[in-house]
Amino acid sequence: MKKRLVSLLAIATMTATMFAGCGSSNGASDDSAAAEPASQEEIDAEAAAVELPEDTGKVLNIYVWNEEFKSRVTDHYPGYEKVDETHGKIGDVEVVWNITANENNAYQNNLDTKLLEQESASDDDKIDIFLVEADYALKYVDTDYALAMSDLGITSEDLADQYKYTQSIVTDSTGKLKGSSWQACSAGLIYNREAAKEVLGTDDPAEVQAAVADWDKYNETAAKAAEAGYTMCSVNDTYRVYSNNVSGKWVQDGKVVIDKNIDKWVDDSKALVDSKAEDTDDLWGDDWAKGKFPTGKVFCYFGPAWFFNFSLAADEEGSIANQGGWGYCEGPQSYYWGGTWICAAAGTDNPNLVKDVILTMTTDKAVLKEIAQKDQDCVNSKTVLAELASSDEGNVELLGGQNPYEQLAAGAENVDLSNLSEYDQGCNEEFQKAMKNYFLGNATKDEAIEQFQKAIKEKYPDVEVQ
Repeated sequence: MKKRLVSLLAIATMTATMFAGCGSSNGASDDSAAAEPASQEEIDAEAAAVELPEDTGKVLNIYVWNEEFKSRVTDHYPGYEKVDETHGKIGDVEVVWNITANENNAYQNNLDTKLLEQESASDDDKIDIFLVEADYALKYVDTDYALAMSDLGITSEDLADQYKYTQSIVTDSTGKLKGSSWQACSAGLIYNREAAKEVLGTDDPAEVQAAVADWDKYNETAAKAAEAGYTMCSVNDTYRVYSNNVSGKWVQDGKVVIDKNIDKWVDDSKALVDSKAEDTDDLWGDDWAKGKFPTGKVFCYFGPAWFFNFSLAADEEGSIANQGGWGYCEGPQSYYWGGTWICAAAGTDNPNLVKDVILTMTTDKAVLKEIAQKDQDCVNSKTVLAELASSDEGNVELLGGQNPYEQLAAGAENVDLSNLSEYDQGCNEEFQKAMKNYFLGNATKDEAIEQFQKAIKEKYPDVEVQ
């Protein structure tokens, strides 16, 4: 049977005819046929044999949750013509940007509904491309709603310059790659240079790194920052660093397991909050954002390269970024945050154009270098990052001219996704929500864990809680 979307919607399966027009090999089969993953050699041989049918669609429908990918295509895809904020043209094909914000799961709910309608949709209404994030990628990747890259004739050689972890996230249970990204979102610690000088006596990245090289050193520096009148950051900033370095998946043998590294985050965070070295501000809120300005008295944020461009108010006069006042170092542990993957929708009537968009935006080195330099993205190309790291072309103004690409590239090599699961988004969100009550003194640790377990049981009835 075809695999179903793990969704609040009652997702029905699609028939094999949906994929026939796209040269897909993902036809219906019984469960036993998919038991043994295909080898990469077999997948590449399959891709090499693909002959895509002629494009017949007059409209290229792209489903996204914000403006990021649209801006990348508008600015960097050769031949793209902007018509208005939600329409463009590539040759004779109209491009329609279907944008639904992420709030309250709206993007996924809308995408689920449209994918269900894909087979019966008119040509102009068919989804051609949809984007996914790491936290819920497996929900779509491990179904037949997303075409394998090999179904488009894309081979492992085409994608050989990418970081392996960016492919692991979107590889299904049969071993087939179901998406491609222009980003490699390794992340680190972004520190306030003036605060570092005051607290540590230096803003040199190597010296700051030595002061936050592990969690014990980080906690020592946080105490010094508090003494100097700074808040280190919010506990929510550090969560992903801990959660990316767990020893096992959230759900093991059908049961929810709180990893020892997640538990360490709780204990470390509680101590820091109680000593007023960290706060509990929610990410993206006004209180959390105060650290973008000197008066906010925040020592650091944790984030990837996209954080530079999207989250530090670089265009606002008086912000730390606008004055080139941030620095970057690896931080206590290697981790990643986010990333956006381009998926080809099964049933697209523009398979050749979809293939070209994916290859151009995620493998064309000239395009990727443009993205890195214009948008400060850490792009998914080992070659491009090496070029940027070895010259002034990689210097970032808001980092005071620092070149972060050597550290970002090294971080991307160290990302471990072996414990990624389809339960991550829900478990991570509910755990942080429950623990806030504990940090604020409104519940004991045990009571907060019980709150988390109750929420997970409601969200995922199929799992057991301990």
